[in-house]
Order: sequence, then C-alpha cells, then structure tokens
Amino acid sequence: MVDEQIRFSDAELAEFKELILKKLDKAKGDLELIRSAYLNDLNNGTDDTSPTFKAFEEGSETMSKEANSQLAIRQEKFIRDLKNALVRIENKTYGVCKVTGKLINKERLKLVPHATMSIEAKNLQR
Repeated sequence: MVDEQIRFSDAELAEFKELILKKLDKAKGDLELIRSAYLNDLNNGTDDTSPTFKAFEEGSETMSKEANSQLAIRQEKFIRDLKNALVRIENKTYGVCKVTGKLINKERLKLVPHATMSIEAKNLQR
C-alpha cells in the first residue's frame, strides 16, 4: 500500500508561494488601473464644460463606472483570496481540500492558486 501524501513539501510550497506572489503583484497593479479608470484620475479633459445634450453618453459613462466598480470589487476579493493562500502556505495547509482533506491537484493550483477545494469536492456541491 502506498502512503498518500497529506501535504505538499516545503520545496513545493515555496514554488506555489512564488507563483502566488507574482499573481498578487499583478492583481494589485490591475486593481490600481481599475480604480484610476473608476475615479477618472487620468481625465484632465473638458467633459465638465461641454454642453449637457449628451444624456446617452452620460448614461454610458455611468454604466462604465459601475462596471469598473464591480471589477474592482472582484479584484479586491481575488487579492484577499491570494493573501489567504499565502497564510495557508505558512501554516503548511496549502493545497489541502477543505472538504475531502486530500491534496488538490497541482495543475489546478497552478491555474487557480487560491483554490481551497478539489475538483471532486466542487462537483459534489452541484
């Protein structure tokens, strides 16, 4: 009988940590871009001095701000999930499915490094 691995090795955890830190840096940069678009920080135009006959454009701009706000909220959640994954790495519980207690497939973790459930557990939820 082959013993089933109950956690990833320290070397494997270090690899995942490096991957997560890279994703975290990129996610933070993306969030700043979204926020600047949402807040119109980069807009030094004359939109506020133009005629007010542009109801459709203003409505479109409002929808765009709302969409950017939703994107920012999703990005903040993604960043929080990545930070939580780093905590699990430090605790050496990273990659262990919270439902089955088995290790999550490495390929899944490379694609979704903040995953807390295996595909098997996700399928049980449906």
